[in-house]
Amino acid sequence: MSADARTARPARTSRPTRPAALSAVQGTRLVAAREISMRLRSKAFLISTGILLVVVLGSIVASGIFAANAGAPKVAVVPQTAPLVSGLDDRLDITQAATVADAEQLVRDGDVEAAIVLPGTVEGATPAPTATGTTGTPGGPEAAYEVLALSDTPTSVVSLLSLAPPVQLLEPGDSDGFLAYVVGIAFGIVFFMAAVTFGSTIAQSVVEEKQTRVVEILLSTINARELLAGKVIGNSVLAFGQTALIGLAAVLGLAITGQSGLLGLLGPAIAWFVVFFVFGFVLIAAMYSASAALVSRQEDVGSVTSPVTTLVMLPYFLVIFFNSNEAVMAVMSYVPFSAPIGMPLRLFLGDAEWWEPLVSLVILLATTAVVVVIGSRIYANSLLRTGPRVKLADALKG
Repeated sequence: MSADARTARPARTSRPTRPAALSAVQGTRLVAAREISMRLRSKAFLISTGILLVVVLGSIVASGIFAANAGAPKVAVVPQTAPLVSGLDDRLDITQAATVADAEQLVRDGDVEAAIVLPGTVEGATPAPTATGTTGTPGGPEAAYEVLALSDTPTSVVSLLSLAPPVQLLEPGDSDGFLAYVVGIAFGIVFFMAAVTFGSTIAQSVVEEKQTRVVEILLSTINARELLAGKVIGNSVLAFGQTALIGLAAVLGLAITGQSGLLGLLGPAIAWFVVFFVFGFVLIAAMYSASAALVSRQEDVGSVTSPVTTLVMLPYFLVIFFNSNEAVMAVMSYVPFSAPIGMPLRLFLGDAEWWEPLVSLVILLATTAVVVVIGSRIYANSLLRTGPRVKLADALKG
């Protein structure tokens, strides 16, 4: 054997190096990206989002088209009553009739909704009941005209012909009651749907990872607080993105139907709603995560998250039933769970001072910070406990 062969040694193989530990930011980012990618790959999520966008866009376009096509009431006038409607050409569709008989025939044929004629010129007509239960012409016993209709009182025509007194508002509002009601409902339903939908997703994900023991693998790389932060941030990004798409659909619908003036009126309220929505959702998401960590079965998720769901639903129903109650709206605008709905609505109505949304936002931020700290403790202390439901006191003690 040669000397070279005797001195030859096998090459030293390199040992696999242990991957460096992930930093808190890297771990949180990894979990957030995982949450986002899993949801974006879900056909159910994509289809539901698409349906929601179509519904929002379609409803705005349909309402705009309906409002544009809603014609003015059609009325017939005779030469003697034509001067009475000379200033209502933009609000009434006026048809000239030569005689009272012609005007009556137009009403009977359905060509017009009503006819404006002189009192007592139509034989066999029955005076319509008034608000007091008596009968008479719309203008009273000394009216210079009367409205002739087929079977029902044409309230739209009567209101246009009635002499309305001048009205002065001591504290004029920026919008009417119906528009304020619609805006309040819109804010309420967007926040309610986003919080419940994504909050339930977080809760189910937490319990699923406990059931399948996947959480044990995850905790070997990152700690529980990073896992919680990633889940909350990932789902917050998805919720905000979905809400932004709904807002873009609404803007597109308003632009298509020529209602850009309404968008300008809603602009400041929408901007504040976005700010309150971001922090309000983080508050709700942390509560859903902590609550779900207390149980180990999907069947128990509903029972532990029902208090959180109630807190989300309560502002939605309050804005439905107490939309015009200033005291209730004022309280809602400072309670953290309802501030994302109450404060933007009060700003839209002009009921809030400039400093009030700032104070409300500070309260919301402080509450969110406290809930996140407490929720992360409950989450970390309950995540590896399987079997029966973990008591809240035990989860807080650790």
